[in-house]
Amino acid sequence: MFAFSLSCLSGFCVLLVLISFPLLFAMSSGGKYSSVDFEIFGDVQGVCFRMYTEDQGKKLGVNGWVKNTRQGTVIGQVQGPQDKVDEMKHWLRYVGSPSSRIDRAEFTNERDISKLELRGFSTRY
Repeated sequence: MFAFSLSCLSGFCVLLVLISFPLLFAMSSGGKYSSVDFEIFGDVQGVCFRMYTEDQGKKLGVNGWVKNTRQGTVIGQVQGPQDKVDEMKHWLRYVGSPSSRIDRAEFTNERDISKLELRGFSTRY
């Protein structure tokens, strides 16, 4: 759908062409994000897993946090556009830090959110 508008001010006229369909699409899809909690099992402590996870999160442009547990796992949360969250999930499950050994990755509490609840990506202690 197209909309035309002619605006004149002090003798200068500007023709504005608004294309509403793409604008509506951008507005409706721009506010949808995904959030997921994760826990990674294996040899994931003492191998810079948190540092690499934080770096990967920042590289992908997702928000979240990562933390070691007393049980020897790594937990965290990731938020962002669904495709970027999926990329981060793949990295957490199959890549990790160079010296890590990932035995299992669990993803829970996966949900759609209308706005990001976290800012940036950080390591928690």
